[in-house]
Amino acid sequence: MAGIKLEEMATRTGFMKGKKPENVTLLPDPPRAKRYIPIISTDDHLVEPAGMFEGRLPRKLADQAPRVVENPSGGQAWLYDGKLNPQIGLAAVAGRPIEECSYEPVRFDEMRKAAYDVHARIHDMDLDGVYASVCFPSAMAGFCGHRLQLGVKDQELALATVRAFNDWHLEAWAGAYPERFIPCQIPWLLDPKLAAEEVRRNAARGFKAISFSENPEPLGLPSIHTGYWDPLLAACEETDTVVCLHVGSSGATPNTSSDAPGDCIGVLFFGYAMFSAVDWLYSKIPVRFPKIKICLSEGGVGWVAGLMDRLDHVGKYQAIYGTWENITETPREVLQRNFWFCSLEEAAAYDVLSHIGADHVTLETDYPHLDGTWPDSQAVVWRHLSKLPREDAEKVAWRNASKLFRHPVPAHVVADPEKW
Repeated sequence: MAGIKLEEMATRTGFMKGKKPENVTLLPDPPRAKRYIPIISTDDHLVEPAGMFEGRLPRKLADQAPRVVENPSGGQAWLYDGKLNPQIGLAAVAGRPIEECSYEPVRFDEMRKAAYDVHARIHDMDLDGVYASVCFPSAMAGFCGHRLQLGVKDQELALATVRAFNDWHLEAWAGAYPERFIPCQIPWLLDPKLAAEEVRRNAARGFKAISFSENPEPLGLPSIHTGYWDPLLAACEETDTVVCLHVGSSGATPNTSSDAPGDCIGVLFFGYAMFSAVDWLYSKIPVRFPKIKICLSEGGVGWVAGLMDRLDHVGKYQAIYGTWENITETPREVLQRNFWFCSLEEAAAYDVLSHIGADHVTLETDYPHLDGTWPDSQAVVWRHLSKLPREDAEKVAWRNASKLFRHPVPAHVVADPEKW
């Protein structure tokens, strides 16, 4: 499984034991969770709904817009640029028995509606006690939107499709409930100067974040060490647009043995983020852009304490590398200044807060993915936060994310989380 491309996994379903039955089970609504504290989830997902591109591309390109088609086997897939892209089962696990979950393609009617319907999503957020959410794309677009543009024969079509995705996200998803969703755009990856223009245009109309690639190189794009992406990143710093690096947005898994079992991918999610943190840190992007904000989405927190210590240790003999010459701040200080981290169900995250500080730690529920905590997020979170000082508990649960993404939580919600 050494560096397997994530696109290949859809055809390698044997690495998971779970099998989708002929008739998928959709469980009834769970009871509404008791709310202990407001939660802003900095990593959730939306499954791109059928029809989302209708009427959003220029007329001359309208018949080439991505659309959902039926296949002879009874399944559904997205058709775009002459290629079929099925919906993978693990993108919509919420509300289904775990033993039925697999990588096999699923239809929309085999998913919980809240995976792709914004009104149903609010219902499920209310059940779970999540006040606000950052929603990333799923398999159709790819976590950084790369599937809508890389390898597409007509770049005019690709750009129009990326813009249509962002329009839909802002208007139909986040715009339907602006107090509950934090708008997150996908970038244009084929021209960093045009991408920068898009960031500025999108920031002006309300986007607060961008889902960029944790490592563009495996996607066939220039490395973050080349300076190629500086126009885009300068625009993010200028507009206070948070650069979210979602695990897996490089399109490849962490390197393991070629015959390693599928468990390795799930266990090593923090590995994506740890590699990305060090890669981005030593690219000196946050040195050139000292006000840039980088959020490692779904990357965990417990490993951060050990990384900080390692940065200090390697710093003692940094002169042999020469990478960090003439920089006032240490690598650890830059990590603490420019990076934010994201905890799921992770006791270690709270054990190390005294070491790494509480100001840059956020929460996620990862709805509706396999890793998610729905519908038990409040209980899972409070089991750990209840042991912290109230100030730190509020920082982790919502204050840090509220400040990072400039998304206020109303006073009445803070005073009584049961009353929204």
